[in-house]
Amino acid sequence: MSAHSYTLADFDYPLPEELIAHHPAPERSASRLLDGRSLPPTDRIFHQLPTLLRAGDLLVFNDTQVVKARLFGHKASGGKLEMLIERVLDDAATTPGEHHVAAHLKVSKKPAPGTRLHFAGGLAAGGFDAIMLGRYPDEEGALFRLRLLAPPGQTPWSLMERHGHLPLPPYIERQQQGGADPDAQTDATRYQTVFARNPGAVAAPTAALHFDQATLAALEAAGVQRAHITLHVGAGTFQPVKTEQLHEHRMHSERYDIPAATLAALERCRARGGRIVAVGTTSVRALESWAQTGQAQGDTRIFITPGYRFQVADWLLTNFHLPKSTLMMLVSAFAGHAHIHALYRHAIAQRYRFFSYGDSMLLARHDAAAHA
Repeated sequence: MSAHSYTLADFDYPLPEELIAHHPAPERSASRLLDGRSLPPTDRIFHQLPTLLRAGDLLVFNDTQVVKARLFGHKASGGKLEMLIERVLDDAATTPGEHHVAAHLKVSKKPAPGTRLHFAGGLAAGGFDAIMLGRYPDEEGALFRLRLLAPPGQTPWSLMERHGHLPLPPYIERQQQGGADPDAQTDATRYQTVFARNPGAVAAPTAALHFDQATLAALEAAGVQRAHITLHVGAGTFQPVKTEQLHEHRMHSERYDIPAATLAALERCRARGGRIVAVGTTSVRALESWAQTGQAQGDTRIFITPGYRFQVADWLLTNFHLPKSTLMMLVSAFAGHAHIHALYRHAIAQRYRFFSYGDSMLLARHDAAAHA
């Protein structure tokens, strides 16, 4: 099948609901790892990953940090609403106590521009307010632009840390508004990588959640190198594709940054004949955005579907993705459409755990040069 022949239905698969992981594995590296570099695949445990790599290989991690971007508030009428801050638009406010953000809103009726919204009781009660300004990034945008009115010295980051909640994926339904969530402390640790350091994501780079300090130490002892990129994962990663023709889908935008040290590490890896192993689809998106544009920082809307020619990663470590998702399309482009469907059938038959808190798989790029 040619790349242009694929439609949305080609990325669907039947998933038993009980295989969706609502909780992390007891230990990060105790999750399962499907070695899917060839068929038939091999069932492994994640802590065996160092045995599959060799000295000189390079792992590229996404070091973004998930922020407590989910905030609950109310309108002047008393109607409840929920805000998910996707992006802080100005870290240094021009007017003290005022900052601009782009956010998703969940509310019965979208507020008109100029409407004042109240969060954590409102500014007068020690919380903060937000003024609706309009859509973002333009009038057709999925996000809203708001101006936050906060107490002196408070920033959007401190407001989220103080009043916000960790935004778990929409298919994990146990997080409830208000009241005590017995899993909240577990999520605060486990829905975050052990090397997260750059705040700005509203979803975790989930393939990296399996790494613990013991596994990282084993990789280092084996001579496997490490490098980092930052891509702040947005809520758009869960956005369903609604168009049957893939080219009609409007991809969401995410910010990325590839440090000069990582670019140098990539060059050294190539020079010594090592393999570049992208940890997660977010790392792939950042690396391929750089390869396409030559820009090491910026916003990317890269949409990778079968037929795309990868330029950087040789192997990909990734979790199992939602049916009909853009990530399902990306991994199909990377490893081959038929290959991915064979792996998913095996994973379902063997009762692997799916999605963000689920198990992982290791893929090789399907062109022959990447399998060495």
